[in-house]
Amino acid sequence: MKKGGEIIVGLDIGTTKICAVVGELQGDKVEVLGMGSHPSEGLRKGVVVNIETTVASIKKAVEEAELMSGVEITSVNTGIAGGHVKGFNSHGVVAVKGSEVTVRDKERVVDNARAVAIPTDREVIHILPQQYILDGRGGITDPVGMSGLRLEADVHLVTGAVASVHNLIKCCNSAGLDVGDIVLQSLASAEAVLTPEERDLGVILVDFGGGTTDLALFSGQAIKHTGGVALGGNNLTTDLAMGLRTPVAAAEKLKRNYGCCLSSLAGRDDAVLVEGVGGRPPQKVSRALVAEILEARVEEILVLAQREIAENYPGSALAGGVVVTGGSSLIEGMEEMAEQIFNMPARLGYPHGTGGLSDVVKSPVYATAVGLLLYGAHNRDEEKFRIRDQKIFNRITKRMRKWFKEVI
Repeated sequence: MKKGGEIIVGLDIGTTKICAVVGELQGDKVEVLGMGSHPSEGLRKGVVVNIETTVASIKKAVEEAELMSGVEITSVNTGIAGGHVKGFNSHGVVAVKGSEVTVRDKERVVDNARAVAIPTDREVIHILPQQYILDGRGGITDPVGMSGLRLEADVHLVTGAVASVHNLIKCCNSAGLDVGDIVLQSLASAEAVLTPEERDLGVILVDFGGGTTDLALFSGQAIKHTGGVALGGNNLTTDLAMGLRTPVAAAEKLKRNYGCCLSSLAGRDDAVLVEGVGGRPPQKVSRALVAEILEARVEEILVLAQREIAENYPGSALAGGVVVTGGSSLIEGMEEMAEQIFNMPARLGYPHGTGGLSDVVKSPVYATAVGLLLYGAHNRDEEKFRIRDQKIFNRITKRMRKWFKEVI
């Protein structure tokens, strides 16, 4: 990182909340200056469905963060998620021009790996190198300066629907903000909650959000798979509202205050008061009944997540276990349930790696927002989305022109 003083902002635009975290670079550390959060209105399963209400929620969260930090926010790094986001692995090969690998050779092989057929309605969000292979020798993290003739690269590409990406950017612009970068939410959360040892040994990140449950699998410090399940904490709330015949708002409070996703941990003698619908009197139900309703849905979500990992990365030895984060991960019994489903050790992911007012954001609820802050600090010199003054696709056009000049 460069010298301190630079302001970076992570803006988590989620289905249930919008959160802005302001940080300042101080040498090689990121100091949290402030945070603002507001209930999210206008998104469904991570995708914008109402621009006007989303913009209003963004403005309120940003205003709160500005008041707390004393900093005017003009540019943000924001996250993206939802069923439209797809990740897949690709492979590239080039001949080394000269006696040793140069930075340009490294760029060329990554460009070759990303030269796959992508529908016109999709945009590449991330190009994440997994490893480089030089003359058959794999496991290389940076081949620059090494001698060889044939350079290969394994990369993980993340793509999203152009319309969804543009709507997200439009909401930020309408709120008076420039978008410095768009980051996959599970990748951002990984920055905040995973340790280098876990990434090296192999770990599954489960980001249990309100609208979706996002997945990321790391091994040998490289990302191997990204995906997700189109179910989240909102489904738990809806199940409680339907099963106990109570308003959705009351069901949400019930989930947060008395929620448990393992009925064996909830006492049947413990009673909770459930608000009635349409003026009906409240009723008492056992906490075990609440747990049974939540247990069925949490089990379904985690089983779908485990099945996706098993299908895309079979036979993997992941000594780092499972890390569950996101707002819905705070439900009692989540660690135990994850251990049962994935058959490996599990823990809750709390954000770390920041200073300053880090206690304000030390909760799985803020994992993505803190991760966006850290991602922006660690990747400031890489190519990013630059909005307003140029279109999203200009960065690809520029790189292609540069490549053609060298070839010709």
